[in-house]
Amino acid sequence: MAAKIFNKTVTEFSLRITRCFFVPSKAIHANVALFQERLEPSVTNVEEQLPITVRPPLPIISSRKLAFPPKFKAPRQVWVSNMDTVEEEKLGLIDLHPEVFAERPRVDVIHENVRWQQLYRYVSYAHTKMRYEVRGGGKKPRPQKGSGRSRHGSIRSPIWKGGGIVHGPRSPTPYFYMLGFNTRLNGLRSTLSAKLAQDDLHIVESLDIPTDDPSYLEKLVEERGWGPAVLFVDDNDIMPLNITAASDSYGHYNLMPVYGLNVFSMLKHQTLVLTLAAVERLEERILFHLNRNDAAIAGQKYRLDSV
Repeated sequence: MAAKIFNKTVTEFSLRITRCFFVPSKAIHANVALFQERLEPSVTNVEEQLPITVRPPLPIISSRKLAFPPKFKAPRQVWVSNMDTVEEEKLGLIDLHPEVFAERPRVDVIHENVRWQQLYRYVSYAHTKMRYEVRGGGKKPRPQKGSGRSRHGSIRSPIWKGGGIVHGPRSPTPYFYMLGFNTRLNGLRSTLSAKLAQDDLHIVESLDIPTDDPSYLEKLVEERGWGPAVLFVDDNDIMPLNITAASDSYGHYNLMPVYGLNVFSMLKHQTLVLTLAAVERLEERILFHLNRNDAAIAGQKYRLDSV
C-alpha cells in the first residue's frame, strides 16, 4: 500500500513540476501540499488500524512498619490480590511478621488445641442407674438364716445381675477443661505458619465482590485454585452484603471475624483468606501477648475468677 501511494505521489509530483516549470516557488508549494495531502491520511489510517497496547502498571511493593521488629528472622512477603474480578490481579506485596507467620510448626501443640476444641463442647449423655434407681428389690430375697445360701437384702444390689451400677457414667457429663494460655497462643502461630508454608494462606484487599451471585464466588475460587473449602476472615463483625449472600448457598465457604479465628476452623478448611485489616488486627493481638509484661501471670492455671 505504501509503494502504491509513493508511485502515485511521484507521478503527480512530476506533472505538477511540469506545469509549474517556470515558477519554482509554486512547484515547491505544490510539493508540500501534495505530501501533506497524501501522507497525513495514510498515517492516520495506520494508527486507527493498529491496536494501542497500554502496559499495566507494576504492582506496588509496600513494606509495613512491623511492631516489635524481629531481630533474627526476615519478614515474609506475600502478594495482595483482589476480589472484584474472577481473574487474580496482584495489587502489591506486604511484609508479614515472622513471629506470627513464620514460626516452626509444632504438631503436638496443634493437636492439643484441636483436642481441646473437640472436647470443650462435648457433653456425654451416657447414664446408668444406681441401686436406688432400679425398679424392684424392696423385699428381702430370702431369710437371713436357714437357707444355707449367702445373705442378701435386695435383688438390686450391685453384685446381682440386673442390679444397680457402681461408679458408672452419669449424665450429663461435660468434658470441658481450659487449655493453657501459651499453648493456645502457640497453636495459632503454628497453624498460621503451616498454612503460609503450604501456600494455603492468601491475603486480599477486602471481601467486596461486585455481585451476590453464588456462581461468581464459585468461579473465583475455582479460578484461583483455593480448593473445596475456604475460610474468609475479616476484621468486622458485619461482612459485606454480596459475599454474605453468595456464600450462604455453600456450606464449604464460611465467613468469620478475626477475633473468632481458631486452630480447628483453620484446619477444617483447605484455604485461609485474610483481609489486610484482619492481618493487622491478628498481628497486633498476637504480638501484644508475646511481649506483654505479665505473661507469667497470664500463663498461670485457669481460674473462674480470672475471666
